[in-house]
Amino acid sequence: MRHTISVLVENEFGVLSRISGLFSGRGFNIESLSVAPTLDPTTSRMTIVTSGDDQVIEQITKQLHKLIDTIKVIDFTGEDYVEREMALIKVSAEDSSRAEALRIADIFRAKIVDVTPRSYTIEATGSPQKIDALIEILRPIGIKELVRSGPVVVGRGAKGWRSAE
Repeated sequence: MRHTISVLVENEFGVLSRISGLFSGRGFNIESLSVAPTLDPTTSRMTIVTSGDDQVIEQITKQLHKLIDTIKVIDFTGEDYVEREMALIKVSAEDSSRAEALRIADIFRAKIVDVTPRSYTIEATGSPQKIDALIEILRPIGIKELVRSGPVVVGRGAKGWRSAE
């Protein structure tokens, strides 16, 4: 089962290495990882997407709590949360496909952020399912390059970090 785990950590040298080492040392896979500072520049928030049964995820969260730089861990699986991902997709823009690429970008509320005589770069944000759907629709046009941020999440309503920040 897919799990999205958010970890609030001290924004210090080596924290990312220790957390990724925790996963690799125990044979757990990180499917996606996103890290950025929070409103407090001394803390960072990591969003980790991983897979495993409840026992594996419980072991991961316990190990994360043991790390000295960890402030708080939330497994958002089964919770109400907002999840978004950003993708940059470079597609072929030959004469025959230019209008189609623009139409598809418009349907998905994506933006064209770069234009060359032979390509468009499309920026899209949304749920990972929306990004997947956009990629599949663009595939026949010809995707030249694809970069995805991985999902970031925030709890809905009152659920969140306020008690920790």
